[in-house]
Amino acid sequence: ARPGTEEGPEAVKKAGLIKKLTDQGCDVKDYGALHFDDINDDRPCHNAKNPRTVGRANEKLASAVAEVKKDGRTCVVVGGDHSLGIGSISGHAKIHPDLGVIWFDAHTDINTPVTSLSGNMHGQPVAFLLKELKDKMPDIPGFSWITPCLSAEDIVYIGLRDVDDAEHCILKSLGIKYYSMTEIDQLGIGKVMEETLHYLLANKKRPIHLSFDVDGLDPSLTPATGTPVPGGVTLREGIFVAEELYRTGLLSAVDIMEINPCLGKTQEGVDSTVNTAVSIILSCFGQELKELRH
Repeated sequence: ARPGTEEGPEAVKKAGLIKKLTDQGCDVKDYGALHFDDINDDRPCHNAKNPRTVGRANEKLASAVAEVKKDGRTCVVVGGDHSLGIGSISGHAKIHPDLGVIWFDAHTDINTPVTSLSGNMHGQPVAFLLKELKDKMPDIPGFSWITPCLSAEDIVYIGLRDVDDAEHCILKSLGIKYYSMTEIDQLGIGKVMEETLHYLLANKKRPIHLSFDVDGLDPSLTPATGTPVPGGVTLREGIFVAEELYRTGLLSAVDIMEINPCLGKTQEGVDSTVNTAVSIILSCFGQELKELRH
């Protein structure tokens, strides 16, 4: 909805992500930046803005992620807005159809093009991915390539605190597992992750896809983002989520989305957002905080 997230990947790169990953022992291959075309006269369809542009971009991303997974690597996608979760998870599922998803976000992003009030497609990606919503989804230009690849029990939300009424109905009717900030406060992040991993992995070990919106964190950490919501996850809690996923040995892809350098009111705010995103990625790949080892 707001321009600027396209600047996110370059900002993360400039913050030294690749060198930092390499320094902590990762074998990093940079697959480069994807460039997406703006499509002229991309009229809204139902309540979906710029559908052809977004659909085409996601198709391109899905192919790119599938290539990374064919190479046997863990894939990191730096966005961009969270509509790119459509392509990232679709591409991952092409190679690993049994994957499980942790969607870390202040929002559920599960509006359909019919229920969305804003029309912003970054509030709709999960609706495009869920098999159970296929019948509720109108035909949207730009998305003829997509086949829903997730069932409702394949996804867990962490960090929710701004959910539309229609989205709440979808969550409840499909029985989707979620941890709002209230649950995180009540249970503690340790219990939340223990339950999440048990829920996704109890029946069988499978690849995990972490789709991480920086607005899931508290805006004091990540102010340079499009839809900040007060009262979010702390840095320590966010890093713990990443560390626990690393410890499973099953983390297969990570999206880090919604970094928008154009929306930081101060340079400090932009730097904090970017550096926090980098910290989360490093923790996904085994960086430990320098604390006492037991």
